[in-house]
Amino acid sequence: MAGKNQHVTPKGGKWQVKGAGNNRATKIFNTQKEAENFARQIAKHQKSELITHNRHGQIRSKDSFGNDPHPPKDNEH
Repeated sequence: MAGKNQHVTPKGGKWQVKGAGNNRATKIFNTQKEAENFARQIAKHQKSELITHNRHGQIRSKDSFGNDPHPPKDNEH
């Protein structure tokens, strides 16, 4: 079973990593890149998705590390 999807979202001028459904951030970073790198490791380990939001909270990108039998075509990478 896959773990929780990891969201990278803005928080008060910094960036937080938050598991889907969690009330509190797992960790807070100064830059979006640092937060993405941390969240990517969790998503890979849990076989879940990394979902990065922009400064306005809109989804900017998604990376899936799960075992989806019908994965979407990743046109980003």
